[in-house]
Amino acid sequence: MRVLIDKYSQHVYHVAYSVLRNDQDAQDAAQEAFIQIYKSLPDYRSEGFKTWITRIAFHKAIDAKRKLGRRSAEDLGGDEMVVNLPGRDEDVLARVIREERQEKLRERINQLPAQHRDIITAYYLSEKNYEQIAHEAQVAVKTVESRLYRARQWIRNHWKEEEWRE
Repeated sequence: MRVLIDKYSQHVYHVAYSVLRNDQDAQDAAQEAFIQIYKSLPDYRSEGFKTWITRIAFHKAIDAKRKLGRRSAEDLGGDEMVVNLPGRDEDVLARVIREERQEKLRERINQLPAQHRDIITAYYLSEKNYEQIAHEAQVAVKTVESRLYRARQWIRNHWKEEEWRE
């Protein structure tokens, strides 16, 4: 467990801080997250580990924010609970998941044969359209279409579905 804490403590803290915007509250939420991570390790299913712990940290931070919101409402003497979770908090988790998926995809793409790697990188990672790729490669748009088709076929035939459908 010490290795996990050493490796991921900063990341877990940053996730918690992005939600709570308070150092002490973020430290407390990070500690709660590591307790939950330890308890949940037997249930971990070889998905992206960093994504998994990010999700736990994010939810612990939201729980802490809700408790703080209740406490604030009680301190003010109000019966209503006001919980204000900024919309960008969800963005933290979504961004981490997206970045981890992109990194996995880049690693997989780097293992493709060169002729497929170039077209897949241009289309999916650089987000270029057929015309842009054709112009840069000085080929016809139909050539780009057929190369992309062959690259996709190669991926379907050589990768397990869960490796390219994530």
